Amino acid sequence: MDHFLYREGILHAEGVPLPALADRLGTPAFVYSAGTLRDHYRRVVAAFAPLDPLVCYSVKSCSNIHVCRTLALEGAGMDVVSGGELERAWLAGVPMDKVVYAGVGKSDAEIRAALDGSCSPLAAWGWRPVPPPGDDAGAQAAAIPEPAALGHRGPIGWFNIESEPEFEVIAAIARSMRVAARGALRVNPDVDPRTHAHTSTGRKDSKFGVDLARAEAFFRRYGRDEWLRLRAIHLHIGSPVYETAPYAEAVAKALGLIERLEREEGGGFRIDMLDLGGGFGADYETHRTPALTDYAAAIVPLLRPRVARGLKVVIEPGRVISANAGVLLTRVLYVKQGAGGKRFVICDAGMNALIRPALYGAFHFAWPAAVAPHHVPARRAPELDMPGLELCDIVGPICESADFLARDRRLPPVARGDLIAVFGAGAYAMSMASTYNSHPLPAEALVDGTSWRVVRPRQTLCDLLGPELAGHPDAPGTPH
Repeated sequence: MDHFLYREGILHAEGVPLPALADRLGTPAFVYSAGTLRDHYRRVVAAFAPLDPLVCYSVKSCSNIHVCRTLALEGAGMDVVSGGELERAWLAGVPMDKVVYAGVGKSDAEIRAALDGSCSPLAAWGWRPVPPPGDDAGAQAAAIPEPAALGHRGPIGWFNIESEPEFEVIAAIARSMRVAARGALRVNPDVDPRTHAHTSTGRKDSKFGVDLARAEAFFRRYGRDEWLRLRAIHLHIGSPVYETAPYAEAVAKALGLIERLEREEGGGFRIDMLDLGGGFGADYETHRTPALTDYAAAIVPLLRPRVARGLKVVIEPGRVISANAGVLLTRVLYVKQGAGGKRFVICDAGMNALIRPALYGAFHFAWPAAVAPHHVPARRAPELDMPGLELCDIVGPICESADFLARDRRLPPVARGDLIAVFGAGAYAMSMASTYNSHPLPAEALVDGTSWRVVRPRQTLCDLLGPELAGHPDAPGTPH
C-alpha cells in the first residue's frame, strides 16, 4: 500500500520516525514518501504495459513541484487543469509534449502559455534554486531546474476540448500565434461510476465535455481545422471509481464512437489517441480498491487491437499514485469531554488542511503516531477490535460545525501534545487547503529513504498578512 509503517510503536515514513520529524518541522504538516510515489507510478506503468501508454500524473491531486519532479524523473507526463499547474509541470522538468491540458475554463492567457513558453509568466523571472532545508544530502539530484536551464517550451501535447466555444477560442489563438495545436474532444459516455455525486463526471448532464450524440456533430463542424487538429478522444468518468465495469463500458462506447468517426462521409476522421482519464481508487481503507492489474484486465483486452493498429493511449492517474504517499501530521491541542461519553480530540489541523471529510464525507484513517505495542494497527479501517479504545471525534480549530477529520472513531487514549497521523492525505489535501479563519498553510516535507527535506515552508502570519499591508499608508515603501 505505502511506506508508512509502525516500528516498535513509532510511525515511520520510510526510514524516518515521524514524531521526531514533527518536532523539527512543526505541525500541521504534510509528509510525502518519495518511495511510495515511485512505487505507485511504476505499478501503473507495469499494469498497463501491453498498451504502452503515456502516463500523465494528475497534478491537481498533489501539486507540489517536488512531488511532480519525483514523478517526472520516472518518466511521467502531466495532466494539468490550469495555468498554475502548467507552470508546475514545466518547473518539474516535464517535456511539454507530455502535458495534457484539461479543464472547462481555460483563459486566453493560459492558452497562450500552453502554446508558447515565451508567454509563461515565469519566462523572465530571475528565480534561482536554493538548497532546501532538511536531512537530505542528495537533495541536489532531485533539485528543481532553473527556468533558464529548461529552455524553450511548448506547445503542449494536447488540449482536452470541453465545448464548442472553447474549441473556437483555442483555434483562433493558435491561428493568431501561428502555432499548430492538437486537441482531444472530451466525451461523456453516460456511464455511472458509482462514486460521490461531486466527483462523478462522465454522465451526459455533466459540466465537462460533450455527450456522444454531440461528439459526431462536433467533429463534422471542427474536425478538419488547420490550427487545432482534432484527432483524439478524451474520457474521464469520475473519481474515485472502485469498480472496473464502468471503465470497460466507457471504453467500449469510445471505441464505437471512433469507428463511426472513421466511417464518416468525405474520408472520415483520423483518431490517433484515446485518453482514458484517471479516477482509479486509492486504499483509504486497507484493500478497499481493486488492484491496478484488475483495472488493466478490464481495459487492456478492449484496446489492444486498436493499439496494434497505431492508437496511442494516455492514462491520467492521480490519487492512486499520491493519496497513500502522504500523511497529515497534526498535534492534539485539547481533549474535551462531551455529552453521552464522546470525547472531542481538538487538533491544530482541520478542514483548512484536509477538507475531504467535510466536503465529501470521505474516510481517512487517523491514528496516534506513537502507541503501545498492543495498539499498533494491523489494518486501516473505520473500526478496529482492540482493548482500551475510546470513542472520539477528531476535530480542528475552524469555527464551523463541519470542521472534522473523523467522527465516531475509537482511538487509543490521547492527550494534549500527542501527534496524530491522518493517512491517505497525499491527494486532494494540501492542493485543496485554505487559509480560512486566517490559519497559515501547513508545511510540506518529502522523505526519501532515511533522509528528508522541506519542499514547502510553513506559511507564516507575515506571509499571510503582508500582501494586504503592502498598500497601507504607513507600510514601508508605500507611495504617498
